[in-house]
Amino acid sequence: MKLANKIALITGAGSGMGRVASLLFAKEGATIAAIDIDEKGAQETVRLIEAEGGKAIAFKADVSKSADAQAMVAATIEKLGVPNIVYNNAGIEGKAERIVDLADEDFDRVIAINLRGVWLGMKYTIPHMIKNGGGTIVNTASIAGLVGLRNSSAYCAAKAGVIAITKVAALENGRHNIRVNAICPGAIDTPMVSRIQGGGTMSERAISRISTLGRIGKPEEIAKMALFLASDESSFATGAPFIVDGGWTIG
Repeated sequence: MKLANKIALITGAGSGMGRVASLLFAKEGATIAAIDIDEKGAQETVRLIEAEGGKAIAFKADVSKSADAQAMVAATIEKLGVPNIVYNNAGIEGKAERIVDLADEDFDRVIAINLRGVWLGMKYTIPHMIKNGGGTIVNTASIAGLVGLRNSSAYCAAKAGVIAITKVAALENGRHNIRVNAICPGAIDTPMVSRIQGGGTMSERAISRISTLGRIGKPEEIAKMALFLASDESSFATGAPFIVDGGWTIG
């Protein structure tokens, strides 16, 4: 198993990519701290892990709040031990509006969860990782941090910020045996993408514009990249954005 005897703290674990990654990490031997603002979602993830013979705990936290971020780390350490792996995955899409129409509070909310949440997740786990001899951090960015998307100013800004602070964290902590990388998904079949589509499915024409493979991605495909980055198989990779987008950003 690729993550035998590891402890993984995963935010946004109550649904979508976070849940799928939690299940995969557990299958590969990790004990999971499933963190989500949706406590029931996190508890369901734990139930699914335990049904497969794995071990996990659920914890409710708003990753944008410093007190919650500190509490989720403290609870993980108290109940499981110092995490060897942190997967800062929690995020929201925000409102789809032009820059001139987007309300200040809506911009701030996306930045708080998608960027500040990642920063806080690293801020409060890295000191423990250093004392524990190292670890790996995976941050969820997006191709939106690499290209511009209409009506997505806050989301693009946040995800570009995630890529930037991933590089900074890698620079600051390499000497402590801590690797930090980011995943940049394209369109993935998750509840978030469904909400963006208004609850419907993406048309073939739309898919053809964003994927040379003729389909959108599966959460499992992002989870496998996260597993690679969290495991020793990526032992010489740090400070990099790993694009998993079906070719969206080729041209």
